[in-house]
Amino acid sequence: MFILDTDKKRTYMAKTAFRYLLFSVFVMVFGQIYEYFSFGVWSAAMVYAMAIPLILGALPALYLAISEKRRRMPGRIPLLLYHAGILTFTVGSAANGVLSIYGTTNRLIFVYLIAGMALTGAAAAVFAAALRKA
Repeated sequence: MFILDTDKKRTYMAKTAFRYLLFSVFVMVFGQIYEYFSFGVWSAAMVYAMAIPLILGALPALYLAISEKRRRMPGRIPLLLYHAGILTFTVGSAANGVLSIYGTTNRLIFVYLIAGMALTGAAAAVFAAALRKA
């Protein structure tokens, strides 16, 4: 865990926000191309899959990058768990959209939701444990 007070740490969070913005654009373009070739069939899960990395990834990272206050930041392990959780939510939403566009369902698609919640919950738990130690 480190305190956000140097330019290096602010730059890291700014780069993270930019990467999440690029990932959001990639997911949006992927969804648009997939729906273009699906002959007018669309899915809300595919359309809004780009909002997950934008809202859960880019906005918090951008806030931490431009915030003037000194803030406690999670270490490497909670950040990696959080990034994996966001990726799991995004892939699950895109997979649900693909299945919806195809015209079928799968009862195992909820595994993405459970795995994403477990990863982000683990990130929060590890970060909270690090805060208690400090």
